[in-house]
Amino acid sequence: MPHVPVCILSSSHAPQVSHGHDLDRFVQIGSLTKPLTGTLLVQLASAGTLQLDDPLEQFLPAPAGTGITLRHLAEHTAALPRVPPRLRRIDPYADFDAGALDSVMRSLDSFTTGPPGREAEYSNLGYALLGAALASAARASYEELLHERVLEPLGLTAITSNPSPGSRLVGRGFLGRTLKPWTMNGAILPAGGLWATPRDTAHLVTRLLVERRLGDPAPSWQATGQLRWHNGATRGASVFAGAMADGTWVMVHRLSGQPLPTEELAARVLKEAVTEQSGEA
Repeated sequence: MPHVPVCILSSSHAPQVSHGHDLDRFVQIGSLTKPLTGTLLVQLASAGTLQLDDPLEQFLPAPAGTGITLRHLAEHTAALPRVPPRLRRIDPYADFDAGALDSVMRSLDSFTTGPPGREAEYSNLGYALLGAALASAARASYEELLHERVLEPLGLTAITSNPSPGSRLVGRGFLGRTLKPWTMNGAILPAGGLWATPRDTAHLVTRLLVERRLGDPAPSWQATGQLRWHNGATRGASVFAGAMADGTWVMVHRLSGQPLPTEELAARVLKEAVTEQSGEA
Protein backbone atom coordinates (compact mmCIF):
# COMPACT_ATOMS: atom_id res chain seq x y z
CA MET A 1 0.00 0.00 0.00
CA PRO A 2 1.36 3.47 -0.85
CA HIS A 3 2.10 5.83 2.01
CA VAL A 4 -0.44 8.60 2.61
CA PRO A 5 0.98 12.14 2.53
CA VAL A 6 0.69 13.64 6.02
CA CYS A 7 1.25 17.09 7.51
CA ILE A 8 1.32 17.66 11.28
CA LEU A 9 1.65 21.03 12.99
CA SER A 10 1.35 21.41 16.73
CA SER A 11 2.32 23.52 19.72
CA SER A 12 4.80 20.90 20.93
CA HIS A 13 6.90 19.99 17.88
CA ALA A 14 8.37 21.39 14.69
CA PRO A 15 6.21 20.84 11.58
CA GLN A 16 6.25 17.26 10.32
CA VAL A 17 5.65 16.69 6.61
CA SER A 18 5.95 13.29 4.97
CA HIS A 19 5.39 11.41 1.73
CA GLY A 20 5.01 14.45 -0.48
CA HIS A 21 2.71 16.63 1.58
CA ASP A 22 3.49 20.36 1.56
CA LEU A 23 3.05 23.18 4.08
CA ASP A 24 2.42 25.79 1.41
CA ARG A 25 0.24 24.17 -1.23
CA PHE A 26 -3.54 24.33 -1.09
CA VAL A 27 -5.49 21.33 0.19
CA GLN A 28 -9.18 20.84 0.80
CA ILE A 29 -10.14 21.34 4.46
CA GLY A 30 -13.74 20.15 4.14
CA SER A 31 -15.89 20.84 7.17
CA LEU A 32 -13.15 22.80 8.91
CA THR A 33 -14.78 25.52 6.80
CA LYS A 34 -17.69 25.52 9.27
CA PRO A 35 -15.86 27.27 12.14
CA LEU A 36 -14.98 30.07 9.72
CA THR A 37 -18.64 30.39 8.72
CA GLY A 38 -19.61 30.38 12.39
CA THR A 39 -17.01 33.04 13.14
CA LEU A 40 -18.49 35.17 10.36
CA LEU A 41 -21.92 34.77 11.97
CA VAL A 42 -20.58 35.99 15.32
CA GLN A 43 -18.75 38.90 13.72
CA LEU A 44 -21.87 40.07 11.90
CA ALA A 45 -23.84 39.77 15.13
CA SER A 46 -21.23 41.86 16.95
CA ALA A 47 -21.50 44.50 14.22
CA GLY A 48 -25.29 44.65 14.62
CA THR A 49 -25.99 43.33 11.14
CA LEU A 50 -28.06 40.50 12.60
CA GLN A 51 -28.72 38.64 15.83
CA LEU A 52 -27.90 35.02 16.55
CA ASP A 53 -31.54 34.22 17.31
CA ASP A 54 -32.98 35.84 14.20
CA PRO A 55 -35.29 33.46 12.31
CA LEU A 56 -34.01 32.05 9.06
CA GLU A 57 -36.98 33.37 7.09
CA GLN A 58 -35.95 36.92 7.97
CA PHE A 59 -33.17 36.58 5.41
CA LEU A 60 -34.17 33.78 3.04
CA PRO A 61 -37.43 32.65 1.39
CA ALA A 62 -37.90 29.76 3.80
CA PRO A 63 -41.39 28.86 5.00
CA ALA A 64 -42.55 30.89 7.98
CA GLY A 65 -42.97 29.10 11.26
CA THR A 66 -40.20 26.52 11.06
CA GLY A 67 -38.70 28.00 14.21
CA ILE A 68 -35.19 27.68 12.77
CA THR A 69 -32.82 30.45 13.82
CA LEU A 70 -29.29 31.29 12.75
CA ARG A 71 -28.03 29.94 16.07
CA HIS A 72 -29.76 26.62 15.41
CA LEU A 73 -27.99 26.34 12.08
CA ALA A 74 -24.62 27.12 13.63
CA GLU A 75 -25.09 24.65 16.49
CA HIS A 76 -26.55 21.87 14.31
CA THR A 77 -29.82 21.96 16.22
CA ALA A 78 -32.07 23.01 13.32
CA ALA A 79 -33.43 19.44 12.89
CA LEU A 80 -32.21 19.30 9.30
CA PRO A 81 -30.78 16.26 7.51
CA ARG A 82 -27.03 15.85 7.14
CA VAL A 83 -26.97 16.50 3.38
CA PRO A 84 -29.27 18.05 0.77
CA PRO A 85 -31.55 15.69 -1.18
CA ARG A 86 -30.78 14.11 -4.53
CA LEU A 87 -27.01 14.43 -4.50
CA ARG A 88 -24.81 12.72 -7.08
CA ARG A 89 -22.94 9.56 -6.08
CA ILE A 90 -19.77 10.91 -7.73
CA ASP A 91 -18.79 14.51 -7.03
CA PRO A 92 -21.95 14.85 -4.91
CA TYR A 93 -22.15 18.65 -4.60
CA ALA A 94 -21.36 19.56 -8.21
CA ASP A 95 -25.03 20.24 -9.02
CA PHE A 96 -25.90 21.84 -5.69
CA ASP A 97 -25.92 25.42 -6.88
CA ALA A 98 -27.90 28.47 -5.78
CA GLY A 99 -30.98 27.25 -7.63
CA ALA A 100 -30.87 23.87 -5.93
CA LEU A 101 -30.45 25.52 -2.54
CA ASP A 102 -33.40 27.84 -3.26
CA SER A 103 -35.57 24.85 -4.16
CA VAL A 104 -34.74 23.14 -0.87
CA MET A 105 -35.19 26.37 1.05
CA ARG A 106 -38.73 27.02 -0.15
CA SER A 107 -39.89 23.60 1.02
CA LEU A 108 -37.68 23.43 4.08
CA ASP A 109 -40.52 22.48 6.40
CA SER A 110 -40.79 19.15 4.55
CA PHE A 111 -37.14 18.31 5.35
CA THR A 112 -37.06 18.99 9.07
CA THR A 113 -36.80 15.92 11.30
CA GLY A 114 -38.42 17.49 14.37
CA PRO A 115 -38.67 20.74 16.34
CA PRO A 116 -35.48 22.82 16.25
CA GLY A 117 -33.46 23.61 19.34
CA ARG A 118 -33.40 20.13 20.81
CA GLU A 119 -30.88 17.44 19.91
CA ALA A 120 -27.84 18.18 17.76
CA GLU A 121 -27.91 16.62 14.30
CA TYR A 122 -24.85 17.44 12.19
CA SER A 123 -25.93 19.09 8.95
CA ASN A 124 -24.03 20.26 5.91
CA LEU A 125 -27.36 21.50 4.56
CA GLY A 126 -27.75 23.69 7.62
CA TYR A 127 -24.43 25.39 6.99
CA ALA A 128 -25.24 25.94 3.33
CA LEU A 129 -28.37 27.76 4.50
CA LEU A 130 -26.42 29.67 7.14
CA GLY A 131 -23.90 30.94 4.59
CA ALA A 132 -26.70 32.06 2.28
CA ALA A 133 -28.47 33.82 5.15
CA LEU A 134 -25.32 35.70 6.15
CA ALA A 135 -24.78 36.85 2.57
CA SER A 136 -28.38 38.04 2.38
CA ALA A 137 -28.22 39.84 5.71
CA ALA A 138 -25.03 41.73 4.83
CA ARG A 139 -25.88 42.16 1.12
CA ALA A 140 -22.56 40.78 -0.08
CA SER A 141 -21.28 37.43 -1.23
CA TYR A 142 -20.24 34.85 1.34
CA GLU A 143 -16.63 34.96 0.16
CA GLU A 144 -16.46 38.76 0.25
CA LEU A 145 -17.77 38.75 3.80
CA LEU A 146 -15.46 35.96 4.90
CA HIS A 147 -12.39 37.80 3.63
CA GLU A 148 -13.45 41.18 5.02
CA ARG A 149 -14.73 40.09 8.44
CA VAL A 150 -12.66 36.98 9.24
CA LEU A 151 -9.66 36.17 7.06
CA GLU A 152 -8.20 39.69 6.75
CA PRO A 153 -8.54 40.48 10.49
CA LEU A 154 -6.82 37.17 11.24
CA GLY A 155 -4.06 37.82 8.70
CA LEU A 156 -4.90 34.67 6.75
CA THR A 157 -4.02 35.03 3.08
CA ALA A 158 -3.91 31.39 1.93
CA ILE A 159 -7.55 30.32 2.37
CA THR A 160 -9.86 30.41 -0.64
CA SER A 161 -12.58 28.51 -2.49
CA ASN A 162 -10.75 28.21 -5.79
CA PRO A 163 -6.95 28.13 -5.77
CA SER A 164 -5.18 27.84 -9.10
CA PRO A 165 -4.82 24.20 -10.22
CA GLY A 166 -1.04 24.42 -10.10
CA SER A 167 -1.08 25.42 -6.43
CA ARG A 168 -3.25 22.51 -5.30
CA LEU A 169 -2.18 19.28 -3.65
CA VAL A 170 -4.62 16.39 -4.07
CA GLY A 171 -4.70 12.75 -3.11
CA ARG A 172 -4.02 9.75 -5.27
CA GLY A 173 -6.11 6.64 -5.67
CA PHE A 174 -5.76 3.30 -7.37
CA LEU A 175 -2.40 2.82 -9.12
CA GLY A 176 -1.37 6.31 -8.07
CA ARG A 177 -3.94 8.10 -10.19
CA THR A 178 -4.73 11.65 -9.14
CA LEU A 179 -8.12 11.91 -7.45
CA LYS A 180 -10.39 14.56 -8.87
CA PRO A 181 -11.44 16.79 -5.93
CA TRP A 182 -15.10 17.24 -5.17
CA THR A 183 -16.65 20.41 -6.57
CA MET A 184 -17.62 22.40 -3.49
CA ASN A 185 -17.48 26.07 -4.50
CA GLY A 186 -21.25 26.33 -5.08
CA ALA A 187 -23.98 26.56 -2.45
CA ILE A 188 -22.23 24.05 -0.21
CA LEU A 189 -19.15 26.29 0.13
CA PRO A 190 -19.96 27.61 3.65
CA ALA A 191 -20.29 24.03 4.88
CA GLY A 192 -17.09 22.56 3.52
CA GLY A 193 -15.75 24.08 0.34
CA LEU A 194 -12.61 25.96 1.36
CA TRP A 195 -9.02 25.18 0.42
CA ALA A 196 -6.09 26.30 2.56
CA THR A 197 -2.41 25.71 2.97
CA PRO A 198 -1.61 23.62 6.05
CA ARG A 199 0.40 26.55 7.36
CA ASP A 200 -2.60 28.89 7.28
CA THR A 201 -4.85 26.12 8.59
CA ALA A 202 -2.65 25.96 11.68
CA HIS A 203 -2.79 29.76 11.96
CA LEU A 204 -6.57 29.50 11.78
CA VAL A 205 -6.55 27.23 14.83
CA THR A 206 -4.13 29.27 16.91
CA ARG A 207 -5.60 32.66 16.10
CA LEU A 208 -9.21 31.62 16.75
CA LEU A 209 -8.82 29.13 19.61
CA VAL A 210 -5.59 30.03 21.39
CA GLU A 211 -5.05 33.76 20.82
CA ARG A 212 -8.78 34.41 20.37
CA ARG A 213 -8.14 37.41 18.16
CA LEU A 214 -11.84 37.63 17.26
CA GLY A 215 -13.22 36.92 20.71
CA ASP A 216 -14.70 33.75 22.12
CA PRO A 217 -14.77 30.77 19.75
CA ALA A 218 -17.82 30.48 17.50
CA PRO A 219 -20.52 27.90 18.33
CA SER A 220 -19.40 25.90 15.29
CA TRP A 221 -16.48 24.34 17.19
CA GLN A 222 -17.11 20.96 18.78
CA ALA A 223 -16.21 20.51 22.44
CA THR A 224 -14.95 17.41 24.22
CA GLY A 225 -13.83 18.12 27.77
CA GLN A 226 -11.10 20.76 27.60
CA LEU A 227 -10.68 20.33 23.84
CA ARG A 228 -12.32 22.49 21.17
CA TRP A 229 -11.99 20.90 17.78
CA HIS A 230 -13.36 20.32 14.31
CA ASN A 231 -12.62 17.87 11.55
CA GLY A 232 -13.29 17.65 7.85
CA ALA A 233 -13.15 15.14 5.03
CA THR A 234 -13.67 15.17 1.28
CA ARG A 235 -13.00 12.53 -1.33
CA GLY A 236 -9.23 12.72 -1.08
CA ALA A 237 -8.42 14.77 2.01
CA SER A 238 -9.08 14.79 5.74
CA VAL A 239 -8.17 17.18 8.53
CA PHE A 240 -8.44 17.49 12.29
CA ALA A 241 -7.70 20.68 14.20
CA GLY A 242 -8.18 21.57 17.83
CA ALA A 243 -6.84 23.26 20.94
CA MET A 244 -6.91 22.50 24.65
CA ALA A 245 -7.91 25.10 27.24
CA ASP A 246 -4.22 25.46 28.20
CA GLY A 247 -3.25 26.45 24.65
CA THR A 248 -1.93 23.08 23.49
CA TRP A 249 -3.01 22.71 19.86
CA VAL A 250 -2.69 20.41 16.85
CA MET A 251 -3.54 20.37 13.15
CA VAL A 252 -3.23 17.17 11.10
CA HIS A 253 -3.96 16.97 7.38
CA ARG A 254 -3.77 13.77 5.33
CA LEU A 255 -4.31 13.27 1.61
CA SER A 256 -6.84 10.57 2.31
CA GLY A 257 -10.60 10.84 2.61
CA GLN A 258 -10.63 8.49 5.61
CA PRO A 259 -11.03 10.73 8.67
CA LEU A 260 -10.56 8.20 11.48
CA PRO A 261 -6.78 7.70 11.05
CA THR A 262 -6.40 11.49 10.87
CA GLU A 263 -8.27 11.94 14.13
CA GLU A 264 -6.33 9.14 15.81
CA LEU A 265 -3.02 10.69 14.78
CA ALA A 266 -4.10 14.09 16.12
CA ALA A 267 -5.18 12.48 19.39
CA ARG A 268 -1.75 10.84 19.78
CA VAL A 269 0.01 14.16 19.18
CA LEU A 270 -2.15 15.89 21.78
CA LYS A 271 -1.66 13.07 24.29
CA GLU A 272 2.11 13.19 23.84
CA ALA A 273 2.10 16.95 24.30
CA VAL A 274 0.06 16.72 27.50
CA THR A 275 2.31 13.94 28.81
CA GLU A 276 5.44 15.99 28.11
CA GLN A 277 3.97 19.02 29.87
CA SER A 278 3.04 16.89 32.88
CA GLY A 279 6.60 15.57 33.04
CA GLU A 280 8.02 19.09 32.96
CA ALA A 281 5.67 20.40 35.64
